[in-house]
Amino acid sequence: MTETVSPFLKIVVAIILLIVVAPLVVPLLMSISDTAYIVFPPQGFTLKWYAAVLTNPEAQGSFLFSLELAAIVTIVSLILGIPCAVGLTRFKVPGQDAVLGIILSPLIVPLIVTGVALLQLFSMMGSRATLLQLIIGHTVICLPYVIRSVSASFVLINRNLEDAASVLGAAPHVVATKIIWPQVRPGILAGGIFCFIVSFDDYPISMWLADGNHFPIPLYLYTVIERSFDPSIAAIASLMIFFALFLVLVIEKVFGISLARLAS
Repeated sequence: MTETVSPFLKIVVAIILLIVVAPLVVPLLMSISDTAYIVFPPQGFTLKWYAAVLTNPEAQGSFLFSLELAAIVTIVSLILGIPCAVGLTRFKVPGQDAVLGIILSPLIVPLIVTGVALLQLFSMMGSRATLLQLIIGHTVICLPYVIRSVSASFVLINRNLEDAASVLGAAPHVVATKIIWPQVRPGILAGGIFCFIVSFDDYPISMWLADGNHFPIPLYLYTVIERSFDPSIAAIASLMIFFALFLVLVIEKVFGISLARLAS
Protein backbone atom coordinates (compact mmCIF):
# COMPACT_ATOMS: atom_id res chain seq x y z
CA MET A 1 0.00 0.00 0.00
CA THR A 2 1.56 3.25 -1.14
CA GLU A 3 1.48 6.37 1.00
CA THR A 4 0.52 9.70 -0.51
CA VAL A 5 2.90 12.62 -0.09
CA SER A 6 1.34 15.62 1.61
CA PRO A 7 1.18 18.91 -0.34
CA PHE A 8 3.14 20.62 2.43
CA LEU A 9 6.03 18.17 2.04
CA LYS A 10 6.01 18.71 -1.73
CA ILE A 11 6.23 22.47 -1.21
CA VAL A 12 9.12 22.10 1.24
CA VAL A 13 11.02 19.83 -1.17
CA ALA A 14 10.39 22.25 -4.04
CA ILE A 15 11.72 25.17 -1.99
CA ILE A 16 14.85 23.21 -1.01
CA LEU A 17 15.48 22.24 -4.64
CA LEU A 18 15.03 25.86 -5.70
CA ILE A 19 17.55 27.04 -3.09
CA VAL A 20 20.06 24.40 -4.23
CA VAL A 21 19.61 24.78 -7.98
CA ALA A 22 19.16 28.56 -8.27
CA PRO A 23 22.84 29.43 -7.59
CA LEU A 24 23.82 27.01 -10.36
CA VAL A 25 21.31 28.34 -12.88
CA VAL A 26 22.24 32.01 -12.45
CA PRO A 27 25.79 31.77 -13.89
CA LEU A 28 24.50 29.56 -16.71
CA LEU A 29 22.07 32.27 -17.75
CA MET A 30 24.59 35.10 -17.35
CA SER A 31 27.11 33.24 -19.52
CA ILE A 32 24.89 33.45 -22.61
CA SER A 33 24.20 37.18 -22.36
CA ASP A 34 25.12 39.12 -25.50
CA THR A 35 26.54 42.06 -23.56
CA ALA A 36 30.03 43.26 -22.71
CA TYR A 37 29.33 42.99 -19.00
CA ILE A 38 27.57 40.58 -16.67
CA VAL A 39 23.86 41.19 -16.40
CA PHE A 40 20.90 39.23 -15.05
CA PRO A 41 18.49 38.42 -16.54
CA PRO A 42 20.54 37.89 -19.72
CA GLN A 43 20.11 40.14 -22.73
CA GLY A 44 20.20 38.33 -26.06
CA PHE A 45 21.83 34.97 -26.65
CA THR A 46 25.38 34.07 -27.60
CA LEU A 47 27.96 31.36 -27.01
CA LYS A 48 30.94 33.56 -27.84
CA TRP A 49 32.02 33.72 -24.21
CA TYR A 50 32.38 29.95 -24.09
CA ALA A 51 34.41 30.06 -27.29
CA ALA A 52 36.61 32.80 -25.82
CA VAL A 53 37.30 30.74 -22.71
CA LEU A 54 37.87 27.44 -24.52
CA THR A 55 40.34 29.02 -26.96
CA ASN A 56 42.22 30.97 -24.28
CA PRO A 57 45.65 29.37 -23.69
CA GLU A 58 45.80 30.64 -20.10
CA ALA A 59 42.40 29.14 -19.26
CA GLN A 60 43.34 25.86 -20.94
CA GLY A 61 46.61 25.66 -19.02
CA SER A 62 44.98 26.40 -15.66
CA PHE A 63 42.20 23.89 -16.30
CA LEU A 64 44.59 21.11 -17.30
CA PHE A 65 46.84 21.84 -14.33
CA SER A 66 43.86 21.69 -11.96
CA LEU A 67 42.89 18.34 -13.46
CA GLU A 68 46.42 17.00 -13.03
CA LEU A 69 46.68 18.32 -9.47
CA ALA A 70 43.25 16.97 -8.45
CA ALA A 71 44.03 13.55 -9.94
CA ILE A 72 47.36 13.28 -8.12
CA VAL A 73 45.84 14.46 -4.83
CA THR A 74 42.97 11.99 -5.17
CA ILE A 75 45.34 9.07 -5.73
CA VAL A 76 47.60 10.09 -2.84
CA SER A 77 44.61 10.63 -0.53
CA LEU A 78 43.18 7.21 -1.37
CA ILE A 79 46.54 5.51 -0.87
CA LEU A 80 46.91 7.14 2.55
CA GLY A 81 43.26 7.28 3.56
CA ILE A 82 42.11 3.70 2.93
CA PRO A 83 44.73 2.03 5.20
CA CYS A 84 44.12 4.73 7.81
CA ALA A 85 40.36 4.12 7.73
CA VAL A 86 40.88 0.36 8.00
CA GLY A 87 43.20 0.78 10.97
CA LEU A 88 40.85 3.14 12.81
CA THR A 89 37.77 0.96 12.29
CA ARG A 90 39.15 -2.59 12.60
CA PHE A 91 41.92 -2.33 15.15
CA LYS A 92 42.35 -0.84 18.60
CA VAL A 93 44.72 2.05 18.11
CA PRO A 94 46.19 3.79 21.18
CA GLY A 95 44.74 7.29 21.40
CA GLN A 96 42.33 6.52 18.56
CA ASP A 97 40.03 9.47 19.27
CA ALA A 98 42.97 11.88 19.40
CA VAL A 99 44.39 10.51 16.14
CA LEU A 100 41.01 10.80 14.43
CA GLY A 101 40.60 14.34 15.74
CA ILE A 102 43.97 15.40 14.35
CA ILE A 103 43.23 13.82 10.98
CA LEU A 104 39.83 15.49 10.71
CA SER A 105 41.00 18.86 12.06
CA PRO A 106 41.36 20.41 8.55
CA LEU A 107 37.55 20.19 8.32
CA ILE A 108 37.27 22.48 11.36
CA VAL A 109 40.20 24.86 10.97
CA PRO A 110 39.53 27.64 8.41
CA LEU A 111 41.28 26.88 5.14
CA ILE A 112 42.87 30.32 5.06
CA VAL A 113 44.60 29.50 8.37
CA THR A 114 45.74 26.13 7.04
CA GLY A 115 47.12 27.80 3.92
CA VAL A 116 49.10 30.37 5.89
CA ALA A 117 50.47 27.67 8.22
CA LEU A 118 51.60 25.54 5.27
CA LEU A 119 53.22 28.56 3.61
CA GLN A 120 55.19 29.33 6.78
CA LEU A 121 56.21 25.69 7.12
CA PHE A 122 57.49 25.44 3.56
CA SER A 123 59.24 28.80 3.90
CA MET A 124 61.06 27.61 7.03
CA MET A 125 62.09 24.47 5.16
CA GLY A 126 63.31 26.54 2.20
CA SER A 127 61.18 24.50 -0.18
CA ARG A 128 60.71 25.77 -3.73
CA ALA A 129 58.94 22.70 -5.15
CA THR A 130 55.62 24.39 -5.85
CA LEU A 131 53.89 21.33 -7.30
CA LEU A 132 54.88 19.20 -4.33
CA GLN A 133 53.71 21.92 -1.96
CA LEU A 134 50.34 22.09 -3.67
CA ILE A 135 49.99 18.30 -3.58
CA ILE A 136 50.77 18.24 0.15
CA GLY A 137 48.49 21.18 0.88
CA HIS A 138 45.55 19.77 -1.05
CA THR A 139 46.09 16.31 0.43
CA VAL A 140 45.89 17.78 3.93
CA ILE A 141 42.41 19.19 3.29
CA CYS A 142 41.17 16.29 1.12
CA LEU A 143 42.34 13.36 3.23
CA PRO A 144 39.60 13.80 5.88
CA TYR A 145 36.89 13.33 3.23
CA VAL A 146 38.40 10.01 2.18
CA ILE A 147 38.87 8.77 5.73
CA ARG A 148 35.35 9.68 6.83
CA SER A 149 33.72 8.13 3.78
CA VAL A 150 35.80 4.94 3.80
CA SER A 151 35.51 4.55 7.58
CA ALA A 152 31.73 4.69 7.35
CA SER A 153 31.79 1.95 4.71
CA PHE A 154 33.99 -0.34 6.81
CA VAL A 155 31.82 0.21 9.89
CA LEU A 156 28.75 -0.91 7.94
CA ILE A 157 30.38 -4.05 6.52
CA ASN A 158 28.58 -7.29 7.34
CA ARG A 159 31.32 -9.17 9.19
CA ASN A 160 29.25 -12.35 9.14
CA LEU A 161 29.81 -12.62 5.39
CA GLU A 162 33.56 -12.45 5.88
CA ASP A 163 33.48 -15.09 8.62
CA ALA A 164 31.30 -17.36 6.51
CA ALA A 165 33.57 -17.05 3.49
CA SER A 166 36.66 -17.80 5.62
CA VAL A 167 35.01 -20.82 7.24
CA LEU A 168 34.10 -22.17 3.80
CA GLY A 169 37.77 -22.01 2.79
CA ALA A 170 37.97 -18.74 0.84
CA ALA A 171 41.48 -17.30 0.61
CA PRO A 172 42.10 -13.84 2.14
CA HIS A 173 42.42 -12.21 -1.28
CA VAL A 174 39.13 -13.77 -2.35
CA VAL A 175 37.42 -12.43 0.77
CA ALA A 176 38.88 -9.01 0.07
CA THR A 177 37.83 -8.88 -3.58
CA LYS A 178 34.53 -10.75 -3.47
CA ILE A 179 33.15 -9.87 -0.04
CA ILE A 180 34.75 -6.68 1.26
CA TRP A 181 35.29 -4.69 -1.96
CA PRO A 182 31.64 -4.71 -3.16
CA GLN A 183 30.54 -3.38 0.24
CA VAL A 184 33.13 -0.61 0.55
CA ARG A 185 33.34 0.40 -3.12
CA PRO A 186 30.65 3.13 -2.87
CA GLY A 187 32.41 4.68 0.12
CA ILE A 188 35.80 4.64 -1.60
CA LEU A 189 34.37 6.14 -4.79
CA ALA A 190 32.49 8.77 -2.80
CA GLY A 191 35.67 9.71 -0.95
CA GLY A 192 37.59 9.89 -4.21
CA ILE A 193 34.94 12.07 -5.86
CA PHE A 194 34.74 14.48 -2.94
CA CYS A 195 38.52 14.61 -2.80
CA PHE A 196 38.80 15.38 -6.53
CA ILE A 197 36.15 18.09 -6.45
CA VAL A 198 37.55 19.75 -3.30
CA SER A 199 41.04 19.82 -4.79
CA PHE A 200 39.83 21.01 -8.19
CA ASP A 201 37.82 23.89 -6.68
CA ASP A 202 40.21 24.86 -3.89
CA TYR A 203 41.20 28.50 -3.68
CA PRO A 204 42.45 29.28 -0.11
CA ILE A 205 45.29 26.74 -0.14
CA SER A 206 46.28 27.39 -3.75
CA MET A 207 46.33 31.13 -3.15
CA TRP A 208 49.26 30.76 -0.74
CA LEU A 209 51.19 27.94 -2.40
CA ALA A 210 50.81 28.46 -6.17
CA ASP A 211 53.09 30.38 -8.52
CA GLY A 212 53.01 31.57 -12.11
CA ASN A 213 53.94 28.17 -13.50
CA HIS A 214 51.46 26.26 -11.33
CA PHE A 215 48.21 28.20 -11.56
CA PRO A 216 44.95 26.31 -10.75
CA ILE A 217 41.68 27.32 -12.38
CA PRO A 218 40.17 28.97 -9.23
CA LEU A 219 43.11 31.41 -9.14
CA TYR A 220 42.71 32.06 -12.85
CA LEU A 221 39.03 32.83 -12.29
CA TYR A 222 39.96 35.30 -9.57
CA THR A 223 42.48 37.10 -11.79
CA VAL A 224 39.90 37.35 -14.58
CA ILE A 225 37.45 38.94 -12.14
CA GLU A 226 40.13 41.48 -11.19
CA ARG A 227 40.87 42.37 -14.82
CA SER A 228 37.32 42.55 -16.15
CA PHE A 229 33.76 41.61 -15.29
CA ASP A 230 32.39 40.24 -18.53
CA PRO A 231 30.26 37.09 -19.06
CA SER A 232 33.38 34.99 -19.66
CA ILE A 233 33.58 34.73 -15.86
CA ALA A 234 30.14 33.15 -15.79
CA ALA A 235 31.19 30.92 -18.70
CA ILE A 236 34.15 29.58 -16.68
CA ALA A 237 31.88 28.93 -13.70
CA SER A 238 29.37 27.18 -15.95
CA LEU A 239 32.05 24.98 -17.46
CA MET A 240 33.13 23.95 -13.96
CA ILE A 241 29.50 23.03 -13.18
CA PHE A 242 29.24 21.01 -16.40
CA PHE A 243 32.48 19.25 -15.55
CA ALA A 244 31.14 18.23 -12.12
CA LEU A 245 27.95 16.90 -13.71
CA PHE A 246 30.05 15.02 -16.25
CA LEU A 247 31.94 13.30 -13.42
CA VAL A 248 28.64 12.19 -11.88
CA LEU A 249 27.44 10.77 -15.19
CA VAL A 250 30.72 8.91 -15.70
CA ILE A 251 30.46 7.36 -12.25
CA GLU A 252 26.88 6.24 -12.89
CA LYS A 253 27.57 4.82 -16.37
CA VAL A 254 31.00 3.27 -15.83
CA PHE A 255 30.68 2.01 -12.27
CA GLY A 256 26.91 1.62 -12.16
CA ILE A 257 26.66 3.52 -8.86
CA SER A 258 24.08 6.27 -8.55
CA LEU A 259 24.73 9.58 -6.83
CA ALA A 260 22.06 8.74 -4.24
CA ARG A 261 23.97 5.61 -3.25
CA LEU A 262 27.22 7.52 -3.02
CA ALA A 263 25.59 10.06 -0.75
CA SER A 264 24.23 7.35 1.50
